Amino acid sequence: MIPPVTLFFLAPVIAELLSGSAPPAEFFRPIGLAVLTILYGGGAILVREITIRWKKGWISLLVLGAAYGVIEEGLMVKSFFDPNWTDLGILGTYGRWLGVNWVWSIELTLYHAVISIAIPISIVELIFANRRNDAWVGKTGLIIISVLFIADVAFGYFLLTTYRPGAVTYYLTVLVIIALVLIAWRLPRHAFAPKAVIIRHPFWFWLTGLLGTVFFFLIFWGLPTTVLHPSLTIIIGIGLVTLIGWTVTRISGSGAARTEMHRFALVAGLLTPFILLTPIHELDATRPDNTTGMTLVGLAMLVFLLWLWWWVRRNSANA
Repeated sequence: MIPPVTLFFLAPVIAELLSGSAPPAEFFRPIGLAVLTILYGGGAILVREITIRWKKGWISLLVLGAAYGVIEEGLMVKSFFDPNWTDLGILGTYGRWLGVNWVWSIELTLYHAVISIAIPISIVELIFANRRNDAWVGKTGLIIISVLFIADVAFGYFLLTTYRPGAVTYYLTVLVIIALVLIAWRLPRHAFAPKAVIIRHPFWFWLTGLLGTVFFFLIFWGLPTTVLHPSLTIIIGIGLVTLIGWTVTRISGSGAARTEMHRFALVAGLLTPFILLTPIHELDATRPDNTTGMTLVGLAMLVFLLWLWWWVRRNSANA
């Protein structure tokens, strides 16, 4: 039970606490902590268990992670449609069309697929590498998690916001979720496998992750301040994510060439900008919320990643 419990609590820490979306004063409130943990932790467990049971690969996992993002932001909090959602900023007007915040919607879907779902799963699988290909939750546990997750989404729908999108918009959102799940189910396990056997130093994986995160936020929050049309911002953003996936595939080689250290380096690179931003969150006087403790959050994550580096390196040496 240790791997799923670890994932259950790690997912909200990365998605909400480390990102600064929910600083310590907000994150550790009992009700808020319960809602976020069931939402992110339950969602991450469900995505991983479905991927394992369907015998799919990382592409299907990311697509299921995207479906999770649509559930959270489209069905639960409805930020995809609410023009007055707290975190929108300029994206409440930039890219809004037919009642949908399109740039925000694409950004959050990609964010949740990678940061909220794929990274926590990858980290826990690095810790428990000997159980990477095993199901971590039985049928009864899966049912319980599913019920809690659905109840959490319903709680958020009715109590977290009063905004209600039109019925047609909501039905279309459900169809998008179903389509993403079906796509994940139909995708082959080894989609986009590299042809050449070549492996790069883990540093290049770290750098790819670092630059990927930096440019992701520059695109989705920098370009909206320019005269660039929102559709081009969306295309560039999706293109960046595709490029990152292609780059990782090209430098990974094939077969067993990619090691656990390479996986760790990619995850560490993706999280590095979040760690570097934690002091800025705490010093940002323009934020209306209490950001005290964010620097400690960043330091704690840095220490955790250093421990994970040692753990993965030790296990790789003993393999």
